[in-house]
Amino acid sequence: MYCGHTGFAQDRQDMQIANEYIAKGEKEKALAVFQQLVKKSENIPFVHTSYFNLLVDMGKFEEAENYVERLIRKEDKLSYRLDLGVLYFRSGNLPKADKYLNALIKAQGDDVYKLKTSSDYLASKNLTDYAVAALKQARTGGGNENVYALELANLYRMAGKRDQMVEEYLNYVTQTPSNISYIKNVMQILITKPDELESLEDLLLDRIQKNQNSEVFADLIIWVNLQQKNFYGAFIQARAYDKRFRKEQSKTLEIAQIALNNQDYQNADKSFSYVVKEFAGTENELPARMGLIKARESKVKKSYPVNRDSVRYVIGEYNRFKKNYPDNPNGIEASLNQATLHAYYLQEMDSAVYYLQGLIANSKLSPTLKSKAKIDLGDIYLLKEEPWEATLLYSQVEKTQRETPLGYEAKLKNAKLSYFKGEFNLAQEHLDILKQATTREIANDAMELSMRIKENITFDTTGTALKEYASIELLMAQNKTDEALFRISTFTEKSTDQQIKDDVYWLEASLRMKKGEFEKAFALCEKIVNEFAEDILADDAYFMEAEIQERYLNNKDKAMELFRDFLTKYPGSVHVAEARKRFRQLRGDFSDPIPLN
Repeated sequence: MYCGHTGFAQDRQDMQIANEYIAKGEKEKALAVFQQLVKKSENIPFVHTSYFNLLVDMGKFEEAENYVERLIRKEDKLSYRLDLGVLYFRSGNLPKADKYLNALIKAQGDDVYKLKTSSDYLASKNLTDYAVAALKQARTGGGNENVYALELANLYRMAGKRDQMVEEYLNYVTQTPSNISYIKNVMQILITKPDELESLEDLLLDRIQKNQNSEVFADLIIWVNLQQKNFYGAFIQARAYDKRFRKEQSKTLEIAQIALNNQDYQNADKSFSYVVKEFAGTENELPARMGLIKARESKVKKSYPVNRDSVRYVIGEYNRFKKNYPDNPNGIEASLNQATLHAYYLQEMDSAVYYLQGLIANSKLSPTLKSKAKIDLGDIYLLKEEPWEATLLYSQVEKTQRETPLGYEAKLKNAKLSYFKGEFNLAQEHLDILKQATTREIANDAMELSMRIKENITFDTTGTALKEYASIELLMAQNKTDEALFRISTFTEKSTDQQIKDDVYWLEASLRMKKGEFEKAFALCEKIVNEFAEDILADDAYFMEAEIQERYLNNKDKAMELFRDFLTKYPGSVHVAEARKRFRQLRGDFSDPIPLN
């Protein structure tokens, strides 16, 4: 017994030595050690995989075949037979490998365990087609056509067979509807191209026709429309979903909010209106009523020049909401929105301050909402040319809302105040912190402003041009459109700084839009595209050109041409998804969505 134990210890030491040789790339030395070790059958379970892989790697196919066949004669294990099939492939004998592996899989009959084991092994060797064949036979043998759906989907993904992959993901989610979020996340990563999404939509519609009561497929068809930014299609399908399944939470309300967040005010309006009518008396009604007012408010703000009567109408809608539902928490949001409308669109500062101070003084208001009201009041004080009052309020929020989105927002506003005053180093200190903010939007805004400061003081250390530019931005923030335009014309005449010229064009284009001077805004965007084609603003300007043609000049053909060209010229732009949606809308792709019956 002692000698046997000593021999085994020596063998274990030799195994370690052989593996070290492999790690160093000294294959011949490793091979020599393994050849001695496999002479003892008790060592084979410990060295088989390493030895077999080494033989194949070194091209010693005949030796490997003799070795595996010897093992099979001694112990007919499935793993050894699979090794033999892999060996035929690696040696280049493809017809023999194909015939052998197909026969081996077939020989497992309806033994689901062995077939699954075979599939896993073959997949690990990148023999995906045979791994698929093994799982399909397991399905037949087990009498369940949906078993191993997730495994098959992953195999098809490895093989680049997208249609089959999607089919299996749908089979999987049919069995386990609770995992629909997982499937959405996977498909959001794997299915991104327009034609892929269209194919998925067609596939889902076909499945829905065959299974009218499938809530999973109805949910997924809505999701596909959202991925295409087809909010009208999503509304049609969500409306049908609500009628068929009648859940406590309206799916259409969810779509309405997404459409609003994506600035599709028309379909947000349709969706909210539907919920108000069809879900009256439920917990969906009041959020929908508030959403409907917000959608109309947003639409008014984007209708240049803004109509003051329309603004007053929206303010009246908020007042009616608060009067009809005095205890509803959404009334606070109504007051916040009213204050903004009074200040920015009617120049009624006192009314804005009245609403906000009333909220801040309300002892029942949560600290978060009170901080939001303070930020909005700080903005109003900036409008009133009282920056010290503004920074005092922002700083209070920074202190009470540390490491929260509101706290970061307040810090960003303080950074902008320093920037407006030409205190670029102080602004940069704030911005350096904000670049790490957890809120992506704030981090991006901080990064953008930081880059502008760095770019424009690199060659002009006094920052003369940037100070003038910042002062114009302050006028814009204070809603002094005409004064800002006058300062821009003066600045353009005097300044020789090319570094900031495209930013000036962009500022003026935004101001011209506010005044309803769309042809002038278009011309300024064109200047950016032509003179600063490689600049960071070029894609924004090109997108705005298309938007002006579509929404404000009503030139649909020109807009469609611009959106199509945008997709080619700026494939990496953040506007790509929206541009693609708008192009398809103009082309008529979303005119008649097929609803769930």
